[in-house]
Amino acid sequence: MEAFPESPASLVGLSLKETDRLLALLEATVPRRPAWVELPDRPGSSALVFGDSHGDWRSTGELVAKFVAAGSGAYLVGLGDYIDRSPPDCGPGSVVNALWLLSAEARWPDRVVLLQGNHELARRLGAQPHTFPAEAEALWHDGGARYGRLMALFERGPVAVSTRSGAYLAHAGFPRGALPRPWTRAFDDLSDDRLLEITWAECGASEVRRGAAEPWGERDLDTFLVASGLSVVLRGHDPDITGQPVYHDRSLTLHTCRLYERYGGVIAAWAPLGARIRSVADLRVEHLSTEGRRSTADP
Repeated sequence: MEAFPESPASLVGLSLKETDRLLALLEATVPRRPAWVELPDRPGSSALVFGDSHGDWRSTGELVAKFVAAGSGAYLVGLGDYIDRSPPDCGPGSVVNALWLLSAEARWPDRVVLLQGNHELARRLGAQPHTFPAEAEALWHDGGARYGRLMALFERGPVAVSTRSGAYLAHAGFPRGALPRPWTRAFDDLSDDRLLEITWAECGASEVRRGAAEPWGERDLDTFLVASGLSVVLRGHDPDITGQPVYHDRSLTLHTCRLYERYGGVIAAWAPLGARIRSVADLRVEHLSTEGRRSTADP
């Protein structure tokens, strides 16, 4: 195996020695980021934003290929939930997806950002189902040591990204209530309640109700967008509204996992970085070729 894997399939069946070599490399190279990150202006460039992938490395393999093909000006941003609920044809999907996406971030640290979702925050806030520990233990029989190392790498990620072009990106929601000035100070010293707002809160347009945080509605969105000066929210978390612009085209939910394709497909969105985003209509939504496909080969 080369320093960084060239495909997620190359990570299936990795030996313990190769796994530990890669983990050590990731621990030395995956950046530690603040809770909020801003993407710069990049005229003519875009960020490829993807939603919950939940161990579906067959889909994230295509995503990374699209990012690479877009050239050195492109960014890749994940909205969290890269683990748990792996599709049946992905084998140890959480492990492979974690190693694959973290390798992409380590290889292109200035252009790949992996946000934490509620599943990446499982060690702090809890998550159900959290199948990753059992999956890792069945593979490695190491008492959770390598699982813990992978979770610690995900925990280096931010919980929110904004673009100077006008987009806010997070797994589920945004800070609510009266925000400080500048608004980004709301991400300083995040309390559990604030993290629940950002990584657990449902959109009011969704029928999903997990009960970890109060759902947010259009009035909450209005307040946040005015305070932040941003125009749209890109998020994951609620599969039933995948691909549906809500609240006057100011919020879009993405899922990039075949487990949820029945709702809105396996989708990602290109967000421009050099031109002002006014609404969801300024984004380019793309359906991945993995949509509707099932592998019959042993992964």
